[in-house]
Amino acid sequence: MEEPNLIAEGESCKYRIMEIKHIEGLVAAPFTPIHNDGSINLSLIPAYYRLLKTNKIKGAFICGSTGEGVSLTNEEKQQITKAWADATANDPGFKIMLLVGGTCLADCIALAKYAAEVGIYAVSFTSPFYFKPADVKALAACCKLVADAVPGMPFYYYHIPILTGVAFSMFALLHQVKDTIPNFAGIKYTHEDFTDYLSCLHYNNGYYDMLWGRDETMLSSLALGAKGAVGSTFNYIAPLYQQMIQAFEKGDLIVARNLQQQ
Repeated sequence: MEEPNLIAEGESCKYRIMEIKHIEGLVAAPFTPIHNDGSINLSLIPAYYRLLKTNKIKGAFICGSTGEGVSLTNEEKQQITKAWADATANDPGFKIMLLVGGTCLADCIALAKYAAEVGIYAVSFTSPFYFKPADVKALAACCKLVADAVPGMPFYYYHIPILTGVAFSMFALLHQVKDTIPNFAGIKYTHEDFTDYLSCLHYNNGYYDMLWGRDETMLSSLALGAKGAVGSTFNYIAPLYQQMIQAFEKGDLIVARNLQQQ
């Protein structure tokens, strides 16, 4: 894994700064293929990847909510990560992002290091949701522990307060991490606080990659300036969303609204 780009130096520069590339388009949150006995079915992943490519998907956010990552063991998540890495090895433009979890930080760090070893694009981390961080500063400290373990990888925070119960302002989180986590690439934003999301889009001259995570309100996020999104329904109706994006970009809001409703 490449080291972060050093774009500033001298006594005033206390850390390396990674050049953040924004993902544009749709990233699917795949289902984890599972046999009837509950064991994972890795043999389906190459075909799964080809299906997503056929539908012009830009990447896969694996072992997330849709992939039931929090119900999987770390060993299973390693096997899934390796299978996706192998299936996409000849397609560096297809971004694999792994949710490493959030409750046991040691497990998160170990899984992030494994993700770096097999060469996927990025890791993501969600807040501890049993012993929750007391404030946004504590959440930022948790993020830093995981992100620092893989300094050459983009690190995304996964904001999904309906499941974690952690509903701090993401604008406040970006302020906390700006000078402390150089590989903090952005946020998968699965929440309905459009004011907070818009502030994050504008923060630090639009530096961070703000991926919209709520499929049902994607049209609203486009109006605010979203360029990339991660979603479960992109697995099977990606062409509908692409038609919606095209209609929005042409200013045909009637068509775009009808497609969003569909």
